[in-house]
Amino acid sequence: MAPNAAPPLAKRATSSNSERPALTPRRTEDEEVKPYVIVSDIGKGSFATVYRGYHEDTHQAVAIKTVNRSGLSQKLFENLQGEIEILKALSHRHITRLLDIVQGERNIYLIIEFCAGGDLSNYIKKRGRVEGLEYIPSPGAAPIYYPHPKTGGLDEIVVRSFLRQLARALKFLRRRNLIHRDIKPQNLLLNPASESDLAMGHPLGVPILKVADFGFARSLSPAMMAETLCGSP
Repeated sequence: MAPNAAPPLAKRATSSNSERPALTPRRTEDEEVKPYVIVSDIGKGSFATVYRGYHEDTHQAVAIKTVNRSGLSQKLFENLQGEIEILKALSHRHITRLLDIVQGERNIYLIIEFCAGGDLSNYIKKRGRVEGLEYIPSPGAAPIYYPHPKTGGLDEIVVRSFLRQLARALKFLRRRNLIHRDIKPQNLLLNPASESDLAMGHPLGVPILKVADFGFARSLSPAMMAETLCGSP
């Protein structure tokens, strides 16, 4: 009986080894960006990739802007340094916060406030039906998306609110002699309104708008004019 029992055991062992899932190779980013953990891609630009992640100790959700050092020209490096210096100095409700900077051998990582509602471009495209931006219209009610006109476009209340929020951010920047130079829907990020936002009179169901991506931003006094062509067509 013993000789006959051996083959099935050997077969089972071979089968177990072949069915074991292969380990996912770790990226350079996974090691360099610690104590932050990369979860998934959010988007990719001409010289940076943005990931969704979190801090491994506090579990705070963050956006991780990853810039490859080897792909940076002198001009792009100066733009990045300028973006870091500007974000370090800014603290405003309608501007994304720079939380941390991680200097890796291969990449530079900007750890930025995570905005769960994505960007305004996607919000317009989906007409508000964006996961993470649901709200509860009344106590005990089911979560819903903000109702926009069936004929197209966005509700006037939402449009007015977005313009007010954007104007506040631009006014704040102007008072500090800063110009963004790339304001567009893709660089305007959205978050669901908090209880404190609603207590301050923010319209129920309307997202909080935040200006992001200061890669083209620069200081400019009122007596000067900017002559460089940059930003998006």
